[in-house]
Amino acid sequence: MNRLWAAGLAALLVLGAARAETVTVPAPGEKDTCPVCGMFVALYPEWVATVLYKDGHAHHFDGAKDLFKYLLDMPKWAPGHRAEDIQTIAVTDYYYVEQIDARAAWYVIGSDTLGPMGHELVPHATREEAEEFLADHAGKRILRFDEVTPELLENLDAGRF
Repeated sequence: MNRLWAAGLAALLVLGAARAETVTVPAPGEKDTCPVCGMFVALYPEWVATVLYKDGHAHHFDGAKDLFKYLLDMPKWAPGHRAEDIQTIAVTDYYYVEQIDARAAWYVIGSDTLGPMGHELVPHATREEAEEFLADHAGKRILRFDEVTPELLENLDAGRF
């Protein structure tokens, strides 16, 4: 019985480690706009992404795609801000509509689910949920945070996956 209990605990620890943590970031106000596209972010609560700086300043986005555009070209989108001053990067988990750590999330591209700006990186807290979404919504690929490039974002905007 001890061996079975230990195996179960080990499995829970592995599964827990594979889940992107829920994070706490300020919610966008009704007048907050995405620094990349200018849309009012609060209108799209199921897609909100947020960069929270150590000084408490936050930038909100209407989806993970614009968040990545911002992060990959901060001199253009965030003059006066530095990547090393970022405390938290959050995206909204598709199934649970809660803020999760963007660096630990799993992203599906090429699905039949569109965000406010069209084709989107759809965030999930676990690989299993991303695989389920990929299958259910005709997704093309699952990516991690470090796999997103400016070229990938350009292709996503053009509908090429």
